[in-house]
Amino acid sequence: MTIDIVLLRQIHHKLRHLPVWGIHAIVTFFAFIAAVWLLFRPGALEVSVHTAKRGKIETTVTNTRAGMIEACQRTNLSTIVGGRVDYLGVAEGDRVEAGQVLMRLWQGDLRAQESVLQARQISAHQRHREACALARQAEKDARRQEELVKSKFVSPTAAEKARAEADSRNAACASAEAEVETAVRQLESVGTDLDRTVIAAPFSGTVAKINAELGEISTPSPAGIAMPPAIELIDDSCLYIKAPMDEVDAPKIQPGQSARIRVEALKEQDFEGRVRRVAPYITAVEKQARTVSVDIDFANPASIQGLLVGYSVDVEIILASRDDALLIPVTALREGNKALVLGKNGIISERTVQTGIANWQQTEILSGIKDGERVITSLNLAGLLPGERARISSVTNPR
Repeated sequence: MTIDIVLLRQIHHKLRHLPVWGIHAIVTFFAFIAAVWLLFRPGALEVSVHTAKRGKIETTVTNTRAGMIEACQRTNLSTIVGGRVDYLGVAEGDRVEAGQVLMRLWQGDLRAQESVLQARQISAHQRHREACALARQAEKDARRQEELVKSKFVSPTAAEKARAEADSRNAACASAEAEVETAVRQLESVGTDLDRTVIAAPFSGTVAKINAELGEISTPSPAGIAMPPAIELIDDSCLYIKAPMDEVDAPKIQPGQSARIRVEALKEQDFEGRVRRVAPYITAVEKQARTVSVDIDFANPASIQGLLVGYSVDVEIILASRDDALLIPVTALREGNKALVLGKNGIISERTVQTGIANWQQTEILSGIKDGERVITSLNLAGLLPGERARISSVTNPR
């Protein structure tokens, strides 16, 4: 301090002895130096910033290819035997009830056989009644003869003859009963053959497609050869989503997780869903990503009214969610979980942050940044270093 005072006194003493033009020259020199510095000093960087604010964030996975709306029940129906189509009682788009006859083949030969067997069954019942009536009478006669033998009114030979007759009649009754059973089974067999010529709805639903015409020959599929079904039936009262997810995401997906469903044909409306099943195997499709098939139910069954089986859909499965998280853009993070914060004084500072859940756009900040602070998102600017001065060119805020 003493040296500075002495130095200032010496400078003051010398300036007092300078002529006026000398003082003007010194002042002009320093003014020139200041002007040059102001003219050529580096300007403040222009940066884009994002204001950290609290909001909701979700971590999601989406399908790799378009999913599809499927019916809970969908079946291809064909007759078991071949024949000429004699009855076709529905058209494509018709609603049908479970058990309703949809198609029937010609049954003339089977109906004739059924009539013969019905007559044979009636005859067998009559023979059975007659044979058993005679057996009951013969049994009574045999018992009467056996009582008379005890009283010695008839010989034992007569009683033995009566017993033999009763046994014969009982055997004839049993044989007639077996014939009745055979006739019943033969008639049931024809009934089974008749059932093979009929297609009935196994459940209530809508006829999606018919590959048969009245009067044409319907042929069942031979072994190993796929033939078009005669009738395709779907139950459109119960729908679900089948969507392919990338194999990398498969371990993250669990039954019960919530999902958002967007139908391509109804872009203005989202549907809530819930994961029901994750396939226990990976599907490999040629020239496409390896995927796992995920089944997703509609959370509100009433919302499916008007949806069509086969609609293409996109699905977002929600893996995690926070309602009150401090959020910044993913683009504001540097390597090592660092972020640049622009202070109110315009000076850049670097923060190390702790992150929580994240998605493609935003990440949750657990520590290192406070609500309302401005993080720099234009990280590709040259000279963007802590301690530098910057000014804001644009501000973005979370949705």
